[in-house]
Amino acid sequence: MTKTKKAEFRPNDYVVYPAHGVGQIVSIEEQEIAGIPLELFVISFEKDKMTLRVPTNKASEVGMRSLSTPDVVSKAMATLKGKAKVKRAMWSRRAQEYEQKINSGDLISIAEVVRDLHRTDDQREQSYSERQLYEAALERLTREVAAVSGADEAAAQKQVDEVLVSRAA
Repeated sequence: MTKTKKAEFRPNDYVVYPAHGVGQIVSIEEQEIAGIPLELFVISFEKDKMTLRVPTNKASEVGMRSLSTPDVVSKAMATLKGKAKVKRAMWSRRAQEYEQKINSGDLISIAEVVRDLHRTDDQREQSYSERQLYEAALERLTREVAAVSGADEAAAQKQVDEVLVSRAA
């Protein structure tokens, strides 16, 4: 087992875990699991009231990464301004693709889902599953924007909403 990954993340760092979004490393602890000593990142997801333990040597393998840089956030915002690209495939296939993009942990992909599923007041109503995917993507996007900018989630939500509304105008 190599210890090279240890320097990459430290306690109190904010990280993005693809399946759960933005969390904070609380500590790095040693645990013995099935007789094998393991070094684990303990990540807290405050909003979900969840704690996750990830082996330090598997962190990059599962796609855990540090927060996006501010220029990646601005690229994501530019993506939101773009025209929605809705494929003519069946909804089940599109929903699967959206789900994969959300769980990829890639901020630009998540922004694409928000852009494609965003509805203005004059557009048709979203189905329940569309709304669920949209809200999941929007929440991931705003959490990371908030963590990167150091603002609270409400301010990040307002920033994302302004971009989406300016696109519609």
